[in-house]
Amino acid sequence: MRSSATVGTGVVLVCALVLSGCSSKSGDSTDTLQVVADPVAATAPVSPQPAAAPAGTVIASPEVTALAADPATGTLAVAVPDAVLLYRAADLAAAPLRVPVAGRVAQLRVSGGVLLATLPAAGQVARITLPGGEVSTLTVAGQPAGAVTEGDRTLVAVRDRKAVDVFTGGQLTKTIEGQLYSADDVLQAGGNTVVLDELRTAVFSVDVDGGTMAEGLRAGDGATNAVADSFGRVLVVDTRAGALLAFSTGPLLLRQRYPVPGGAYGLAYDAQRALAWVTLTERNEVVGFDVRGGEPVEKYRFPTVRQPDSVTVEERSGRVVVGSAAGEGVQVIQP
Repeated sequence: MRSSATVGTGVVLVCALVLSGCSSKSGDSTDTLQVVADPVAATAPVSPQPAAAPAGTVIASPEVTALAADPATGTLAVAVPDAVLLYRAADLAAAPLRVPVAGRVAQLRVSGGVLLATLPAAGQVARITLPGGEVSTLTVAGQPAGAVTEGDRTLVAVRDRKAVDVFTGGQLTKTIEGQLYSADDVLQAGGNTVVLDELRTAVFSVDVDGGTMAEGLRAGDGATNAVADSFGRVLVVDTRAGALLAFSTGPLLLRQRYPVPGGAYGLAYDAQRALAWVTLTERNEVVGFDVRGGEPVEKYRFPTVRQPDSVTVEERSGRVVVGSAAGEGVQVIQP
């Protein structure tokens, strides 16, 4: 376990990076965030053949690209090639409702009572009602990578345009650009908006009303996935360095950096139990951390299906759902 002194040192180091020149000008050579050891975004480490049988039960499924669960309607959403499967969480053995979509889903997120499915190749964000599965789409100029709702607005991170598009009532009303290398996700935490830049391996505050990108902080050596927790923070997986990071959002500060070796990649958060679930693709494991204190505390560890790139939590029961990117099924674990 990382000591509190080590965590504090990490905060000081990141603050020093900001003070030494976090410029809003992307061409400013004094901007320390420009220094990226590897300009290629981190990806999930390849899994070996499992050494242990997966915990819980496994539902047969083709390749899973994303997962999400909606406690309000008791729906589990599973993205497979060209479709989103909607299961009733109370009866996962029943056949799911198949909702066709225009290609491969990069992210599923329940936000504002709607399931948002980002489709980079199609340039769309599909808005899927739950549990019925009716679909409306937002057309995005570019490759949407992540989306979230903020009141009556939908914010979309557009990877290739390095921007956040703001949609109101289905219409594009604003585009926010800044010092990004890529815009890979956008999140709401504690009333604040944060965008994840995987190429720059950094997080940035966004002033949506003002239409500007604010301060940024390094997010490890290779950030890949992020979620908002119930403490106003953004949790980020640093896949290259094997760590779980926690950022406060008002102001943006690194509060925790905790080592998680083994190919940390997939990330989900259980707000009812304050548990962050991280998949370890090099070990075919999923680990649950209590994140209420000064540093994460491991509470659970389970063997998973091979290539566990996706994870979500069904908060009514606390069940953890893991998706295999190798086509070996959807795993359901009751901690």
